[in-house]
Amino acid sequence: MSESVSASELTSQYAAQVRADLEHNAKEQQRLGAEIAALQEQLEAHQRNHAVLVSIQQAIGAAPASAEPAAPSVGATVPAPRTTKKTTEADATKRGRAKKTRAASQPRRGTTKPTAEKGSGKAASTKATQPTLVDLIRNHLSEQSEPRSAAEITSALAQAHPDRSVKTTVVRTTVEGLVAKSQAQRSKQGSSVFYTASAVPDQAAQPKPEEQPAQVGA
Repeated sequence: MSESVSASELTSQYAAQVRADLEHNAKEQQRLGAEIAALQEQLEAHQRNHAVLVSIQQAIGAAPASAEPAAPSVGATVPAPRTTKKTTEADATKRGRAKKTRAASQPRRGTTKPTAEKGSGKAASTKATQPTLVDLIRNHLSEQSEPRSAAEITSALAQAHPDRSVKTTVVRTTVEGLVAKSQAQRSKQGSSVFYTASAVPDQAAQPKPEEQPAQVGA
């Protein structure tokens, strides 16, 4: 009895599945048929347009030579040179205005140039008359009776020459260069470094060995 019940249930399930598949198949056929019909309409429209274009092409090709000059009236080939000409004239007018503006803005010859040359000459002469930082540090150390640190040298030079930008790092580098050239001496007190001027003897005042007078009676 149970086997017959199970067989009937399977049959009913298969039947339901087949009905669902049939409904789905019918819907797909309807959808594809509608799409095919739409594509067919589009194809027919393109075919009609193609036939019209072919007839127009044949009519244009069979037209007499006397009718050819009238063709430019349909297209935009004739107005193009006019537009180009107007554009060229407008560009030429703009370039002419720009040249006039540049000519008006440029100074006349013989006015600004000599002024700039005079200013550069003054600046060059001013730089030439100013002593270098090396000279200032060397002179400052030679005038001091006690060792001076780089910060003290910077402060003294900044007060003596307020128009110059004197920095401690630059002063330290410069005075170290003097030490390397034996034109200054370095001394250390704790963690601080001080500098003094080197006592350079006057080599020119001392006679050379060959210039010393010979001893009498030698």
